[in-house]
Amino acid sequence: MVAFNDDIEKCIDILRKGGIILYPTDTIWGLGCDATNEKAVDKIFSIKKRNESKSLIILVSQEKEIEKYTESNPTPIFNYLKKTDRPTTAIYPLGRNLSKNTINNDGTVAIRIVKDSFCKELIQKFGKPIISTSANVSGEPNATVFSEIDSQIINQVD
Repeated sequence: MVAFNDDIEKCIDILRKGGIILYPTDTIWGLGCDATNEKAVDKIFSIKKRNESKSLIILVSQEKEIEKYTESNPTPIFNYLKKTDRPTTAIYPLGRNLSKNTINNDGTVAIRIVKDSFCKELIQKFGKPIISTSANVSGEPNATVFSEIDSQIINQVD
């Protein structure tokens, strides 16, 4: 448990400084940063060599946070999410209070409420949503375990 808490604190320190973290998500290993920090989000696009027109996923720790980052009524989506145990990302119209490079050109934003205990605690203690995108160069295979992450990615995170 000590390592878990130490890892959370190290990640929070990096996020607060505008850095990039490498972390396990509900689905795969991911690259993350403060979803409200435009420069940090730009770093993610650069590391991944990803076209900025392709949106990124925003992770939050609980339902009530979604209302801070979208102007839509999320109740119908919440009703659906309560019925599934699978990690599910929903697209919400009218994204707000996020870095502009996390909101799609049409105003939508992709948000997932995390179930993973590391992600949930990290986001709750950080107090802001974080970016989630696969820890790979765009077009390359996703890493489901740490050993699958390319050293090119590892060497660029904080």
